[in-house]
Amino acid sequence: MISPEKFKELAIRFEELNILVIGDAMLDSYLWGDAERISPEAPVPIVNVRSSSSNPGGAGNVVANLRALGSSAALLAVVGDDKEGTQLKSLLRESGADISMILTDPSRPTTVKTRIIAHNQQVVRTDWEDDTVITDELRGKLQDSIEREISSFDGVIIENYDKGLINGKIIADIMKLCKESEVPVYVDPKARDFFAFEGVKLVKPNAPEVAQAAGTELNDDNMDEIGVSLRDRLACEMLLITRGAEGMSLFDNSGHHLIPTRARAVHDVSGAGDTVISTFSLSHLSGATPTEAAEIANFAAGRVCEEVGVVPITLEKLYEIIAGHEA
Repeated sequence: MISPEKFKELAIRFEELNILVIGDAMLDSYLWGDAERISPEAPVPIVNVRSSSSNPGGAGNVVANLRALGSSAALLAVVGDDKEGTQLKSLLRESGADISMILTDPSRPTTVKTRIIAHNQQVVRTDWEDDTVITDELRGKLQDSIEREISSFDGVIIENYDKGLINGKIIADIMKLCKESEVPVYVDPKARDFFAFEGVKLVKPNAPEVAQAAGTELNDDNMDEIGVSLRDRLACEMLLITRGAEGMSLFDNSGHHLIPTRARAVHDVSGAGDTVISTFSLSHLSGATPTEAAEIANFAAGRVCEEVGVVPITLEKLYEIIAGHEA
């Protein structure tokens, strides 16, 4: 298991890294309140709202995690010409992220996920979005931004939420430019275009995405065979499958490594995947072995699952957890 001393040695290098996150950014909004009675109009709870809050979601949450861990980070994404897009950029700017590569598309709204929380339990979530594929004009602008800036980054994280930004055409553009500039790529995929990321450093799907890609249900008996087969087909250096309460399965050159979950009390899994890809990528780029990077990411994901809502992991909290676990 990763030691506090080894983690501290790796974490010192986090602040030296500059990471480009490419993907679907969104605004995560919350209405916090109490539910004491059922509506007379329908069998649903009435939530008496006490407060509200918002934070970056999706690829924006990956950036928020990177910044909270001490690295520099920029976001390449598309938002709408609306107050939610302005708010999202403002929140990212406040975190210290580079938002100069975020483009505005007046024809689509900024993706907003609104969660209504009562007594620390999610009652309902509403999504406001347009997941149609971005125009060729916007894709060209994004490609120009990557081509112009790629050499200034130590790594690229592709965060796909199937909201219209990441598709076959732009994936090919990104892969070509990163390969030419020898910038390592770490991918959090969706089922669509799952096999379009051939040759990257890491592919990090969750178990349902792997099951869909493999065309069969996953279980302990076939996990090893499916993981090896998918890694070979993707030609990626590492395949990290997140499996919820069962932890993670890491496949690399040395085989299959099962990383047990570290969550002490799971309240909300929202944003855990964002935390995994950001923490793993930073750790690996800082010199961690694949197993060490997966262990660090697992500790980080376990911590954010203990919170209600999407909350990035901080460097201080992550060190405290790793040191506490060893003790």
